[in-house]
Amino acid sequence: MKKVVIAEGNLRSGKKILYINACVRKESRTNRLALELIERLDGNCCEIKLSDEKLHPLKDEQLLKRTKLIEKNDYSDAMFDCAKQFAAADEIVISAPYWDFSFPAALKVYLENIYVIGIVSEYGADGVPQGLCRAKTLYYVTTAGGPYLPDFSYDYIKTLATVCFGIKNTVIIKAERLDEQGFDPDSILERTVRDLDESIIR
Repeated sequence: MKKVVIAEGNLRSGKKILYINACVRKESRTNRLALELIERLDGNCCEIKLSDEKLHPLKDEQLLKRTKLIEKNDYSDAMFDCAKQFAAADEIVISAPYWDFSFPAALKVYLENIYVIGIVSEYGADGVPQGLCRAKTLYYVTTAGGPYLPDFSYDYIKTLATVCFGIKNTVIIKAERLDEQGFDPDSILERTVRDLDESIIR
């Protein structure tokens, strides 16, 4: 598989792709598949590698601080940086292996931190969430050792994206049964890569 250079630092001019990498293993098959997708999306890409980030589950003190700042319409604090970056991206790619019918905990922590009212979403007069994100498409890339079920992983991300964040399109790209006896993981991955162009929304 080809390597894709991920731009570090702030998102640059042109199409802005935000790559949220929730993979833990250095030789992650999910990450390899996501990089193949990013190459085909052809934009300026910024990667957030969640295992390197200092994000933590929200606690009482942080929630109180965040609520007070939101009430004052003050989003200058660094705690809002990830939410601003997410909201400004033109396309979003999430890579997350299939763990315990879901995904690694770091991804849930990230989502808690970026779900900021006034940046990624707001509530209408009827109390229904209205998305504020710029992205039109979110790609969810995953691999599974056995059969993949989307109920507590992709379906959850899809609901957040379409109902709360205002991202109209979500696409799942998956390679499954990679560790089952009788299945060839290399062939499955290569076939998934060949089919990537059909998954991309132009």
